Amino acid sequence: MTSATIADGLPLGSNRSWGVTAGGEEYVKGKWQNGFIRVATDGFVQTMGMRVVSGRDISPQDVEASEKVVVINETAAKELWPGKNALGKPLKVGGPERRVVGIVGGVRHLTVEDAAGNEVYLPMRQVFDFSTLTLIVRTNLDPASLARTVRRVLIPTVPNLATNEVQTLQGAVDKAVSPRRFFTALLGGFSLFALCLALLGIYGLISYTVTHHTQEIGARIALGASSRQVQQRIIRETLELAVGGIVVGTVCAWLAGRTLSGFLFGVTAGDPITYVAMVAVLLLVAIVSGYMPARRASRIDPIVALRES
Repeated sequence: MTSATIADGLPLGSNRSWGVTAGGEEYVKGKWQNGFIRVATDGFVQTMGMRVVSGRDISPQDVEASEKVVVINETAAKELWPGKNALGKPLKVGGPERRVVGIVGGVRHLTVEDAAGNEVYLPMRQVFDFSTLTLIVRTNLDPASLARTVRRVLIPTVPNLATNEVQTLQGAVDKAVSPRRFFTALLGGFSLFALCLALLGIYGLISYTVTHHTQEIGARIALGASSRQVQQRIIRETLELAVGGIVVGTVCAWLAGRTLSGFLFGVTAGDPITYVAMVAVLLLVAIVSGYMPARRASRIDPIVALRES
């Protein structure tokens, strides 16, 4: 175990918000900023692997008798003090003003798709407004083994404590994205099926074309065309056909992507890498599906082909 902390909630779990205002600023009633509140013990930022932008984390010295302090994220700092340094500024949240002693990076509290909101972290030794608590442990050990050790240590101190609900942060993320992951897997399966149909369709069309142009191909070979030239001509025709379909398909994919943008995370509806990869795969499929008919056509015996005419 490298570090541990206690908090009243985790990202992608329970969330609550309070009105927050910058000290000394005038606000119209009902226009206060909302902040996502977390009550935590010292070491919360370190244990959660969050980035300290400036200032410090919650410390053991932040007790009830000491100065009231608060840690906020970059989003809250920019929203409440635009263009100014928020460190050291007074912040009013759920009672008396508190001094901002730390600014940290944002965390996706609600969903993995939504950007960070105004996040406010209050020292647990100064705030007692919480119902349930979660022990958070950062470790390099096996989670299941560590869970058994933690239960064994806690039972003598708090024998009635519920310790069955143990999960990793990755598990929470997986649970949050599981509906979209299923939908994405389903779309991926349909896309693979469509790719196979495209391969069979191109192959069938080119094979049909080669079969009905056997005499023409035989005549070209008889007049001196090499096998390589015949293959290149057929593959070129295949690519011309494929490029036309790719252009139409790309436009349709772009329009569909804008409609399905709510299911995307980490990419945009117009992500260039995705489109480049799609075009490359389809061109490769076109070349592969056109190669076999082209190879067969290059082996046509011109004498047999001309006799058939």
